[in-house]
Amino acid sequence: MRAPQAAPHNLRKPIHLAYKTMPFATCQDGTRLFYQCQGQGPALLLLAGQSCDHREWERVAVDFAAHFQVIVWDYRGTGQSDKPEKPAYSTRGFAEDAIAVLGACGLAHAHAYGISMGGRVAQWLAIDFPERIGALVLGATTPGTHGIARPASVDNALRSNDRQALLETSFTPAWMAQNIALVDEMAGLWNAPLPPHARRLHYQASQAHDAWETLPRISAPTLVIHGSDDEVNPAANAHLLVQRIAGAQLHLIPGGRHGYFEEMRKASFTAVRDFLLAHPIKA
Repeated sequence: MRAPQAAPHNLRKPIHLAYKTMPFATCQDGTRLFYQCQGQGPALLLLAGQSCDHREWERVAVDFAAHFQVIVWDYRGTGQSDKPEKPAYSTRGFAEDAIAVLGACGLAHAHAYGISMGGRVAQWLAIDFPERIGALVLGATTPGTHGIARPASVDNALRSNDRQALLETSFTPAWMAQNIALVDEMAGLWNAPLPPHARRLHYQASQAHDAWETLPRISAPTLVIHGSDDEVNPAANAHLLVQRIAGAQLHLIPGGRHGYFEEMRKASFTAVRDFLLAHPIKA
């Protein structure tokens, strides 16, 4: 198929309008989840980190949309999705929500790429719904309670949503100095107003994750990608995941912190894109 011609510069829409807004997905318990799609090709579901909505993927999703149909969404409790207090939030429950999103998109199969808590959710997608997942990418994440714990100071920053501490554990000082506007945008996203119960329940869901015993059940081709200098989820966790998942490949980003996907955007995107294209979805 011939690629469409680019529109004249003065007619191009802003990036955020490249998405085609879709109806809300509705979960079994009635919770409505906001989602968006862009691009064409094999489906790729992106899963954001703890307490984050689809905007965490905004720039990276544009890169992937050149090769895939990209689906981003807001977890329950975040963004434009409903924010119920019950039932209890869990990474396994978020995986069920993700399946509802795929269903609303009319997709039988999709690749899945999750970062941080999104990587924990992606583990459950591959464990509980292997028939729906093509290739799996686990970014900056851990196996859960059996993993290597982060330093207490970093955990306190996550719990309290300390802006400066979160930035320093995500990006190198040199990169932040050169990308002040983008850093402010990311900080604003992480400090997006959430109901206190939603922020608390997201933290608890992420902390309670434990897929250790079931990780060997993952049959999807798996790439584990991690910044070598990540303090939020220490890089030793990447090695644990590779050991537990048969055939998993490891890709460390030298010097990368927790926000490697943004700071080392080109290198990390290329690694993930090439891996996904090498493992086409089987109907």
